[in-house]
Amino acid sequence: MQALRALFFPSEKDAEWEKAHGRLERRRIKRMAVSPEEIGLCGCWQILAIKRERIALAASPAKPAQDTLEPEVGYYVTSLGYRETSDQALLDAVRGHWSAIENGVHHTRDVSFGEDRSRIAQPTAARAMATLRNLAIGIYNLHQQRPDASAASLPAWQRKLTASEAVRFIL
Repeated sequence: MQALRALFFPSEKDAEWEKAHGRLERRRIKRMAVSPEEIGLCGCWQILAIKRERIALAASPAKPAQDTLEPEVGYYVTSLGYRETSDQALLDAVRGHWSAIENGVHHTRDVSFGEDRSRIAQPTAARAMATLRNLAIGIYNLHQQRPDASAASLPAWQRKLTASEAVRFIL
């Protein structure tokens, strides 16, 4: 199995470690050109596998660092042709995509709604709350695009929003 992994991903020597967020990270990519007919996905011209390895760093001498975390492999598809882009451009695109999610939507949901602190255990109720949070964020974003928008922040705005005003923003 180790020999197969060595053949599948580029050598460890070809990927540099990056330091960010209290850890070292290294990403390696393997991509394969396909046709939409082969893969059964309209417009799909490449399959990507990105292996991410992380090592947590110690925050302080009192709190020792964790050992190397188990490598993760993510699989992606793209409509870009194999010769249209480089390995590094694809790695940057995937990282940028997840960074935007983490710093945009997740940050809003966690800071404004305290989603990470939520203790809703029933899956149906958790999905319903996530849907309501998404609706509130969407209405807020629509409100912010209007010229008369005066809301300074989402938490203050959501406390004074009425149902009739929310419906007006959607329509």
